[in-house]
Amino acid sequence: MSTQGLTLPANCNDTDCVDHSAPLLTVIIPVYNEVRSLQLIIERVKRASYSKQIIAVDDGSTDGTSQLLARLADPPHVEALFHGDNKGKGAAIRTALERAVGEFTIIQDADLEYDPEDFPCLMAPMLAGEADAVYGSRYLSGLNNFHGRRYFDYGVKVLNLAVHTIYGVTITDEATCYKLFPTHALRAMDLKCKAFEFCPEVTAKACRLGLRIMEVPIRYTPRSIADGKKIRLKDGVDALWTLWQYRNWTARLTNNVRRFAKPR
Repeated sequence: MSTQGLTLPANCNDTDCVDHSAPLLTVIIPVYNEVRSLQLIIERVKRASYSKQIIAVDDGSTDGTSQLLARLADPPHVEALFHGDNKGKGAAIRTALERAVGEFTIIQDADLEYDPEDFPCLMAPMLAGEADAVYGSRYLSGLNNFHGRRYFDYGVKVLNLAVHTIYGVTITDEATCYKLFPTHALRAMDLKCKAFEFCPEVTAKACRLGLRIMEVPIRYTPRSIADGKKIRLKDGVDALWTLWQYRNWTARLTNNVRRFAKPR
């Protein structure tokens, strides 16, 4: 997909951000009933920039996704892990994180809403030392189509406001899938999430650690509930509770996170 018309960071374009000597990137793909899109998203991730470890976790799918993933597995390039039953997106991410070996880790949904061609734009500020975490914002470019998603957009704005109110951090897209972290920072968060509360948990704990969160514009192709969108109103309520729940969280400092953590 072309980046024409999309405002990218000044140090990121189609050619100068493709650094194949960059630190290894782990791409975690939690999957549940995505048989129609799974093969295509894995192919897109494989074509994306940087040397990568791809870990796809099937979370108890019932539509043939499990069988397809087993066929697509290609260790060490594509690792396939399986939950016997549906435990939730957060649980799938935690399962994969135990196997992550990349210096950085990013989450990739399997539904084609997010484009792996944006990896260089997310990695650029991290590699330049300008950020400790990078979020891909669907709202910064002004070009993405959100027609018919008014209530979803309201929910994201409420979450953004909650992050600012509770943690004093301003972001435009708390609920984005594209969150890039140093792998050891994610592990230091001692994640407890089981379902969609992964996003607010890592945001809350990143704020508590004092990580510098930078946002960059990304492409976004939304799908509807009829097309398989799984987020519901209850997940938004759970996200608000999660942001509040971790307002006093403190990490157990190790040498890996000591350079990030700031007194709170």
